[in-house]
Amino acid sequence: MSKELYADYSISDFDKYDCLKLSKGIYLLLLFILRGYIIWLISVTNMKDRISTIQMIFPQTSMFYLSLLSGAIGLFLILVIALRKPEAANWVKVCWQHCRKFLVFAISFDLIISFIGYFYWQIISLNLLLTYAAVVIVFIGFLYRSQKVRLNIREFPEKLPE
Repeated sequence: MSKELYADYSISDFDKYDCLKLSKGIYLLLLFILRGYIIWLISVTNMKDRISTIQMIFPQTSMFYLSLLSGAIGLFLILVIALRKPEAANWVKVCWQHCRKFLVFAISFDLIISFIGYFYWQIISLNLLLTYAAVVIVFIGFLYRSQKVRLNIREFPEKLPE
């Protein structure tokens, strides 16, 4: 790969396989996609009232379950990130090359869930829906405009000679 692409990065920006560390934006996006699971974990740890935390964020239970469905894509991507090592199976390499598409699909599906919540169940305000749509547009723009994300997806760890 061209050295000019890496000119802005220091040694601390690389991992032990000499690949550029993943962008913090990818982790932030994964947290956003996995918010259904995060809310679920918070509600499980609340011993007094486990349901109220979920109902506060997701008034309609169908939205909660659909959020878990879109979050499943995020869980899959976390698995791919965890298995992203030189000795990884071929399916991990293929999935890593399509990581951006998985992220865009997951966040778009999540936005569709919000549209359903607004138009079908009328439980989301228009301001919240527009804010959510703006966040999704910013994340998608980040995924396709960020040089670091582009480099992250292009690279896959290889064994280094000792």
